[in-house]
Amino acid sequence: MDVKEETMAAFELFDARKQASTIEVAELPQASVLVPLFVRSGKIHTLMTQRSEQLRVGAGEVCFPGGKRDPSDKDEVHTALREAHEEIGLLPGDVHVTCKLLPIISKNAIIVTPVVGFIPESFLAHPNPAEVSAVFTVPLDLFIGPTASPKATLVPSLSFDFVEPHTGARYHIWGLTAMVAFVVASIALKTKAEGHETFNA
Repeated sequence: MDVKEETMAAFELFDARKQASTIEVAELPQASVLVPLFVRSGKIHTLMTQRSEQLRVGAGEVCFPGGKRDPSDKDEVHTALREAHEEIGLLPGDVHVTCKLLPIISKNAIIVTPVVGFIPESFLAHPNPAEVSAVFTVPLDLFIGPTASPKATLVPSLSFDFVEPHTGARYHIWGLTAMVAFVVASIALKTKAEGHETFNA
C-alpha cells in the first residue's frame, strides 16, 4: 500500500460512523471541522486556515475549516464539507471522507466533530475574506514532534508554532485545533507520543 492507503486504513479503526453513539448532545450546539489531508513528496500534510481579524469570535486564530451545524445539514460530515466549501472553496466532491472521529466538547460548550478526509494535492484554496485571512499547509509530523508537549498551566493544553517556509508567516496553533491535529497525527502516523494526554480544549 502507498502512504495514502496506509493512512486511510489506520483511520478505519477510529471511524465513529461505524460505532453506536452513546453521547448525548441534544442540549448543546453542534459543529464540525474538516481535517483535510494530502500526500506531498511521500509525506502526509494537512491544510489549515487563519480566521479573519474581522470576526467577533476567535479573530486571527488558526483552525481547520468548519463551523456550526445548520438545520438543513444531513449530518456532521455534511456540516464539515459545507463549511469547507464556503470558507476556502473546497468542493465536497473533491474530498474523500476517511473517518469521522468522536466529538469533542469545546471550551465554549460546543460539540465539535472532527471529520478527516483526503483532498487532491493540487487543490488551490479560494478563501472567503469575510471568514478566512490565510490558508496554509503543515506537515502532519509537526504535531507529534518535540514541540508537541502540554504547557504547564492549570488546564493542560497543546500548542505548536509553525513558520511557513515560503512566506515566513508565523502561526500559533493551540486549543481544540491543536488537540485535533495531535490526535489525527498520532493515528495517521501510528505514533504513540509518550507523556501526552488527550483532553477537552
